[in-house]
Amino acid sequence: MKTKVLRNQNICRVIIGVPQGHQHIRTIIETKHERLMFQEATIANIVRAYIILKTHPTQLGVELLLKEITGKEGFTRFQLLESRKPSTEIQTEMAQLITNNT
Repeated sequence: MKTKVLRNQNICRVIIGVPQGHQHIRTIIETKHERLMFQEATIANIVRAYIILKTHPTQLGVELLLKEITGKEGFTRFQLLESRKPSTEIQTEMAQLITNNT
């Protein structure tokens, strides 16, 4: 699988809001060649992981895996939840993916 790097310089526009007729936030990222739309739950899961990394004194990596959850009202059935993979393994995997992409 080829990794595509999305840098600030590649992004033309980002719009975030609740579309008319909807109840949840959508995030749309536009580049010169494509438009990516993210549902609220996806961005919320990514933000949660980001905050964990920025605020935790020792954790340097988080892996989110797709899980189906039931019985939690107000949440989408499919969530990206933290795995139990150690930070060091995540860091190593990320370094390999970055190296293989260049």
